[in-house]
Amino acid sequence: MKREDALANWLQIRIVADARPDDRSAADTAAFFEAILKEDHQASNLTYEANEDSYVVSVLCNQEKVERRYDREEAESLLRAIELEPRYNES
Repeated sequence: MKREDALANWLQIRIVADARPDDRSAADTAAFFEAILKEDHQASNLTYEANEDSYVVSVLCNQEKVERRYDREEAESLLRAIELEPRYNES
C-alpha cells in the first residue's frame, strides 16, 4: 500500500477510534494501518493534530519528518458515516 493511502486511512480510522474509545473494531483497524506504516514505510512517531479546517499528520519515515494536511470534512467522513448508522450505535 502506498504511504499516502496508508496515512489517509490511518487518520480516518484513528479519528473514529479516538471518538469511540469502546469501539474495539476501530482500535484494531487503526493498529492495522499503523503496522502497515511501520513495516512497509519504516514509520514512527505517528501523530495528528486537528485545526479549524484540516488535520495535519506528522510521521518519521526513514528518519525523515513527513507532514501531510488533510481536509477536515473529508478526514471526518468515516466517523460521520458510522455515527449515522444505527446498528453501530446500539448500547
